[in-house]
Amino acid sequence: MLVVGFPTGLFAANCYVVAPSAGEQCVVIDPGQDAVAGLTEVLREHRLQPAAVLVTHGHIDHMWSVLPVCGANDVAAYIHGNDRDRLADPVGTLSPDLVEALGVAGVTFGEPDDVRELTDGVLLDLAGLTLTADHTPGHTEGSVVFRTVEGGPDGEGLMFSGDLLFAGSIGRTDNAGGDDVAMRASLARMLTLPDETVVLPGHGRSTTIGRERATNPHLRGLAGVRQVRP
Repeated sequence: MLVVGFPTGLFAANCYVVAPSAGEQCVVIDPGQDAVAGLTEVLREHRLQPAAVLVTHGHIDHMWSVLPVCGANDVAAYIHGNDRDRLADPVGTLSPDLVEALGVAGVTFGEPDDVRELTDGVLLDLAGLTLTADHTPGHTEGSVVFRTVEGGPDGEGLMFSGDLLFAGSIGRTDNAGGDDVAMRASLARMLTLPDETVVLPGHGRSTTIGRERATNPHLRGLAGVRQVRP
């Protein structure tokens, strides 16, 4: 499996391109702010053609470029129904200071022509890949993670975790749509995955479920989490 990730925009949100191998169709996960140029280069270098755009959640740093990417490639966007409204109005829940920092005052967003709503546990057969979408609310009401059963360096499963789980941290719950209780329930559910599962987060470097279960201080108190090492 071919997985290429690169940071996008002011908040360095990771955009991922996933394909069975070079020269085939691919899926694009979370094309954020200013993602088009980097995505174009990845597609050219690996001779890939997008088959779909997948969105882990509706925050603007993860879905800024969904409309142009879908439009340029005539493909559908997949997002959980609870976050769909943010495709057309990602600025509506932002503070005035953040709107100014992002430079989005007066910028017009909109839904792609084809939007498919995700539900918990749905299997997606796209671009020769099979991915599971798990509903993991907490960061937003409609947050999801996407999982493959294999694809890591040694054939491990992959989890594209959006802003649920990071290396050494977790997603914040103090923005609009956040819910700390739901976040902890979603984390506990995903921490039942095998230790070797590779976590490809929405920001920062990759990690594994086992590493986070053993060392992430934000996971203390969750069922099945071992004592954090000093």
